[in-house]
Amino acid sequence: MAPAAAVMSNYEEEQIVRPVADFSPSLWGDRFHSFSLDNKVAEKYVEEIETLKEQTRSMLMHSIASISNPKTTWLQYLSPKIFSRFQDANGKFNESLCNDIKGLLNLYEASHVRTHGEDILEESFAFSTAHLESAAPHLKSPLSKQVTHALEQSLHKSIPRVETRYFISIYEEEEVKNDVLLRFAKLDFNLLQMLHKQELSEVSRNRAVECYFWTMGVYAEPQYSQAHVMLNKTIAMISIVDDTFDAYGIVKELEVYTDAIQR
Repeated sequence: MAPAAAVMSNYEEEQIVRPVADFSPSLWGDRFHSFSLDNKVAEKYVEEIETLKEQTRSMLMHSIASISNPKTTWLQYLSPKIFSRFQDANGKFNESLCNDIKGLLNLYEASHVRTHGEDILEESFAFSTAHLESAAPHLKSPLSKQVTHALEQSLHKSIPRVETRYFISIYEEEEVKNDVLLRFAKLDFNLLQMLHKQELSEVSRNRAVECYFWTMGVYAEPQYSQAHVMLNKTIAMISIVDDTFDAYGIVKELEVYTDAIQR
């Protein structure tokens, strides 16, 4: 008898109590399994997006042209020393910054790209966080929503397209907004969402959407569509192995199972 078979036979007659988890059903069910991309709608989106893209490019080029030396202006933001302009003679951040909530929010987001040893960014994080938390209850929408959301999840720790969907709704509430950019953002988001639905239809498994969110954290750009599907299938297979350890197998079985996987 093979060693593994011998181990299994020793407790076949024992009463086995499995640590089966009572997972709730997937929020999405199987709605994506039968999704079919509407090519006519997609083509219409693409046509309008190209027009809006050119309009947006023209606006951006016009804005850049108003900067005398754009290369110098952008390069200076690569150094954390630029934050020293917001400090007083004692090296403390000026309390007057608290009156500019949007500026304070930008300071907060920028502090999340800090690396080890960048003390000024550590200080800017502590300063901006404390004052945003204090101001949040007294702000009006949509700024209050933006601040509250940022304190819960910064831009640099989020999935780009999930944040895009959130900020489209925030920007839509602004009194002063650019309708061209807003329309561009909505169409671009909707077109990409159609692509994601099509990709999910190729992955037929429970919890496929949850696995897909992991994929988006690695490949957010639409040109990596094939990679989305391949990585999602890989994660789905890995999750089966992981769930077997966490929510089904007992110790004796898992010892054999682990040995098989390692070999």
